[in-house]
Amino acid sequence: MKQTVSVPFMLLGILFNVCLITANLLETKVISVCGLTVTAGLLVFPISYIINDCITEVWGFRKAGLIIWTGFAMNSFVVTLGLVAVALPPAPFWEGEEHFNFVFGMAPRIVVASLAAFLVGSFLNAYVMSRMKLRSGERHFSVRAIVSTVAGETADSLLFFPIAFGGVIAWRELAGMMVLQIVLKSMYEVVILPVTVRVVRFIKRNEEWGMKNEELRIEN
Repeated sequence: MKQTVSVPFMLLGILFNVCLITANLLETKVISVCGLTVTAGLLVFPISYIINDCITEVWGFRKAGLIIWTGFAMNSFVVTLGLVAVALPPAPFWEGEEHFNFVFGMAPRIVVASLAAFLVGSFLNAYVMSRMKLRSGERHFSVRAIVSTVAGETADSLLFFPIAFGGVIAWRELAGMMVLQIVLKSMYEVVILPVTVRVVRFIKRNEEWGMKNEELRIEN
């Protein structure tokens, strides 16, 4: 049987990968917002969890796993190319070497921390989402989205920060950053939840309409 994917699934998959790669680059900067210290990746990373929720809700855990593994592959690809570019000798007139290396020359522990935290957090998010759906059916999407995001974001932060910054940043400050990231990323999910709910409903309607059309085409 011919395997096909819908346009919404493809677009969400692309956006998921873009968000992950962007978040990785933004993680190199630590920012201060209203006196709170967080990484700039906070601006975009939670969006990947929202997309994860949408894909798991509409297409299930298997399709979410496929997108997570492609995200891991693309992230690894970009990181590898960045490290190769850093290793190559710069042109004599190039003046931006130091800044380029700061962004793309991530230490091995940062790379390991980022990829490991992403895999564990994303799969946990999708797993919790799918297991809760098995129990509640189509009901309580908002609750599932929030609980799965909190689980995924918690696992992500608990892995990323100790691996990436353990021994570099004081453990007390590190613990504060982890808790703050978990709270802010989860709040991000809650604030944008009305949009997420509408997107899921829209995709479900279109997917059902597309499947009915496909069935009619086959019958004819």
